[in-house]
Amino acid sequence: MEWYYILALVGVGFIAGFINTVAGGGSTLTLPLLMFLGLPASVANGTNRIAILLQNVIGVNTFRKNKVLNLSTDYKLAMPAIIGSIIGAFIAVEINESILEKVIAGLMVLMLVIIVAKPDVWVKERVGEVEPKPGILQYVIFFLIGLYGGFIQMGVGFFLLAGLVLGCGHNLVKANAVKVFIVLIYTAFALVIFLFNGQVDLKAGLILAAGNMVGAWAGAHFTIKGGARYVRYVLIFAMVIVILKLFGVFGT
Repeated sequence: MEWYYILALVGVGFIAGFINTVAGGGSTLTLPLLMFLGLPASVANGTNRIAILLQNVIGVNTFRKNKVLNLSTDYKLAMPAIIGSIIGAFIAVEINESILEKVIAGLMVLMLVIIVAKPDVWVKERVGEVEPKPGILQYVIFFLIGLYGGFIQMGVGFFLLAGLVLGCGHNLVKANAVKVFIVLIYTAFALVIFLFNGQVDLKAGLILAAGNMVGAWAGAHFTIKGGARYVRYVLIFAMVIVILKLFGVFGT
């Protein structure tokens, strides 16, 4: 692999790791890059999971050390997401991806409107309140999010944040920490399936992961220090870019 390919993977990986940790949508950068470097779409989809997995190891550890994440209680929503991700990974080649992307873009437009129209929901601190407990509806929602994440990963962070903020009552800082943990757990299961089917380029994935891991570290610290209000601005920016990308504004 040429040195400039390595540099591109690490550089884009850093940006993607930061965006994925603070908001979501970093895979809209890494997937096209992996395909540009010659990987088939299915292999790029699988290879990207290595970077996602390792980036979230760093993110989870950073949030945990800063007492934003409580693994003893925050694991509950990961269970339905794991089941969904396994199913999603198995059906990854069965769905028309272009149609799916347009549907996702439409849902993101709706979510963007909610974020802009009701900012207080996303930034409100709940000091002294009892940690919200997930119910049946939340488990169903996170199963569906896991299903999508196992299928393609791209943009799943936005849906997780919406589920955690709107469905579970977390603010964006806490939601980001739980989101990173959930993605870490279900990505491990999905990656095994892609590896078993020979759809992972280990070398490219590990090089990309080097950048993602540093970006995740920076993103986690930005989230903790910046607070929910600043994270919301990054979330809005990232969502606009991903929506434009999914609607084909930047070309294919």
